[in-house]
Amino acid sequence: MDGEKMIKETFFITHGCPKLTIEETHPLNSFFQNWREKVYSLKPKAILVISAHWITDQPAVNSVHLNDTMYDYEGVSYPAPLYQVKYPAPGSPELAKKVQELLMTSGFESVKIDKERGLDHATWVPLMLMYPEADIPVCGLSIQPHLDGTYHYNMGRALAPLKDEGVLIIGSGSATHPAWDSPQYYDGVAPWAAEFDAWLQTTLTNGRYEDLNTYETKAPNWKLAHPMPEHFYPLHVAMGAAGENCKGERVHSSWYRGTLTNGRVSNGTLKHASYKFTST
Repeated sequence: MDGEKMIKETFFITHGCPKLTIEETHPLNSFFQNWREKVYSLKPKAILVISAHWITDQPAVNSVHLNDTMYDYEGVSYPAPLYQVKYPAPGSPELAKKVQELLMTSGFESVKIDKERGLDHATWVPLMLMYPEADIPVCGLSIQPHLDGTYHYNMGRALAPLKDEGVLIIGSGSATHPAWDSPQYYDGVAPWAAEFDAWLQTTLTNGRYEDLNTYETKAPNWKLAHPMPEHFYPLHVAMGAAGENCKGERVHSSWYRGTLTNGRVSNGTLKHASYKFTST
């Protein structure tokens, strides 16, 4: 892959739920729709998305010529149009092979090439708003939440050369992602969530990346913020791919606002924060 332009930035984004694509007044919807105007103006040659919704024992990357749209809603019912939406972005077997080679060269013993999987909603929801033309090749990469932050950071370090070939690397997860049955819901921002979010912003913008890799001993309230770490580890990959001395910047900040199953309105536990990491 010979990219015309080297890319210096990697991103971690909170992907939001599928309803985001039809909720035009949501702050996260606006952030993605204004992506090319306010956040990242270059058109990448290809996009690699590390997805919180693809969990495997060993790394896996999809390798198809045309991506299917997956409705991986995990038992949650959405409006009928959200089962008909399509994001038919091309795939890139070439990029998938490069991802496999880079990871295995860096010591990852097994990297599967998946020739059937399409794009899950952690990938197509934001990309549908960011790049609605669906004309940029997209590959998805899985995470291994039974392993730790340092493992995923090293995954990102291995993938860093892709930026020199015009590939935009995006980790897609959530800044906080508490359990859906958590009792910690508030009409305002939950204190524990605000404290974790403040720690995360300070850690990333001040370059304390080792603190992020060892968040279990450094982050306040992390068991509430990420009881299952699959929505957190895409951040480690994106950060690692930017390079050891990268500069972190928060490019979006909002809280989820919606009605819970018990009828209460919540806006204070699920944080929609996104970060840009720039190579130095």
